[in-house]
Amino acid sequence: MSNIREIRNFIDGAYVDGAAPHFDDIDPATGELIGRVHAADRAQVDMAVQAAKRALTGPWGSMSVEQRSQLLVALADGVNKRFDEFLAAEIADTGKPKSLASHIDIPRGAENFKVFAEMLKAYPSEAFQQDTPDGKGAVNYSIRKPRGVIGVICPWNLPLLLMTWKVGPALACGNTVVVKPSEETPATAALLGEVMNDVGIPKGVYNVVHGFGPDAAGQFLTEHPDVDGITFTGETRTGEAIMSAAAQGVRPVSMELGGKNAGLIFADCDIEKAFEGTMRSVFANCGQVCLSTERLYVERSIFDQFVEGLADRARKLTPGDPYGDGTSLGPLISREHRDKVLSYYDKAKSEGADIICGGGIPEVPDGYGDGCWIEPTIWTGLSENAAPVREEIFGPCAHITPFDDEEEAVAMANDTQYGLATAIWTENLSRAHRVGSAVDVGITWVNSWFLRDLRTPFGGSGRSGIGREGGQHAFEFYSETRNICIKL
Repeated sequence: MSNIREIRNFIDGAYVDGAAPHFDDIDPATGELIGRVHAADRAQVDMAVQAAKRALTGPWGSMSVEQRSQLLVALADGVNKRFDEFLAAEIADTGKPKSLASHIDIPRGAENFKVFAEMLKAYPSEAFQQDTPDGKGAVNYSIRKPRGVIGVICPWNLPLLLMTWKVGPALACGNTVVVKPSEETPATAALLGEVMNDVGIPKGVYNVVHGFGPDAAGQFLTEHPDVDGITFTGETRTGEAIMSAAAQGVRPVSMELGGKNAGLIFADCDIEKAFEGTMRSVFANCGQVCLSTERLYVERSIFDQFVEGLADRARKLTPGDPYGDGTSLGPLISREHRDKVLSYYDKAKSEGADIICGGGIPEVPDGYGDGCWIEPTIWTGLSENAAPVREEIFGPCAHITPFDDEEEAVAMANDTQYGLATAIWTENLSRAHRVGSAVDVGITWVNSWFLRDLRTPFGGSGRSGIGREGGQHAFEFYSETRNICIKL
């Protein structure tokens, strides 16, 4: 048991053993037990919330924006100083290749603190002069105050990045947080507690409780009456349960939920760029990205060329050692999730799909046979009503359908309950603007994918979420605006 790490709750500046039954942390690349996670019971979740509530009126609550900003910049630097530790923890929990985690997960996870700290210092307030009947007038101005204790419910696909994407602006605004990381990926959220202490973040500002959702830490946190706001990234059904809990006490929610994102490839695209970008949008992180493209619509004149070219590239993706230079495909997060994705592979086959590549479990190097591996998969030939085309799969797969004109492409892209993201590939500037505004999603990429300016709004419509994150939109959720009117 000496190699099994103990992952504890972090409450009021200290690591705390769990009072609920422990659960296993499994490496999805090998299937091996790598950690024992200390789950919090209802009383410990309450301890974390009360610690966060006390911290609101302690030293943290009296700090200026500049002082908080300095601490958050130090926090980003502290993560980067321990880059290799965070990288190892993230890879162990997710199995993703080092090439991905070292360029995306950890750098962006640290940068979220620095970016929002600097952005808040430049965030303007409002002021208005007002006429009054006596002619002397009045001045109105707005101030922003932290919302309070924020419950942060995190996903497992980009654990550090998506956690700090929420915690960064929340702390910048002066809130305190209780984080409930996914039970699949608890390590980096727990490790961050050490950095919080190292740089001098007051105790109680950042808390972490481990556990599951229903009848466990997740539910205990979202139902807690002293939680003043809840932010969540994850699947739509879980979001619905959190919204129901948040309704008690009328707490605000910010939610980035599921997607069934479409990619539109027009005949006038730069096809090599479209291949490169679509490979990323379909297969990056083994397809486990909320912004991934699972539906591809390709103009008929280049349909066969695109299908063949994408499949040829997909067949070259290589599973294996996350630290190996040649590894370009990681595993799915768990056996349970692989069973779900494989069930869609079976549905596609039973509903008559043409399986262009993949469709099963790949051969992997020795030592990785018990991991959660799955083949990159491309289908054609399904109807638009088939389950693999309608429902979010969250795996490395896509269905490709031909279209004949722009109007048809937009109609098919919009034929979904979701509205998160799309990627459009065209060299026609007018078409880029037309189609970019016609597809009903929160974010549209043209000739790119996953290119993010953190000042811009991020979120989905329909079953893809409520609210927006990023830039001033994050500050609007994590703070409350108050008006002060002074009669002159």
